Amino acid sequence: MHRFFSNKIIGKSGEDLACQFLQKQGYKLLERNFRYSRLAEIDIIAKDKDTLVFVEVKTRTNENCGHPFEAINHKKLEHIFKAGLAYMQTTEEEYKKFRIDIISVLGKDTPKIEHLKDVSLN
Repeated sequence: MHRFFSNKIIGKSGEDLACQFLQKQGYKLLERNFRYSRLAEIDIIAKDKDTLVFVEVKTRTNENCGHPFEAINHKKLEHIFKAGLAYMQTTEEEYKKFRIDIISVLGKDTPKIEHLKDVSLN
């Protein structure tokens, strides 16, 4: 199988697991794969009580290329932030609070999920 398609399948399964994880935590899922531009996409948009949450999911089958959290840099967070602002302009509901979370899905058979809440652009 071509590596690109393999990575797409791994990424999608990681997002599916992240959605299940968030729902078990009481989050309400609003949207998946919201695209603002060629570079700015939000994997999951959810609501945590009264807070809008933009979630980036990074999935790896192993740590050969580093921990999934290491794949998130300042530029990526800026893109998520811009896409989040664009999303808020498209919805009729007003949100006073929003944040960016990152979810790491690591492993194949029994993946380990880690959740970083309220990741800062600084």
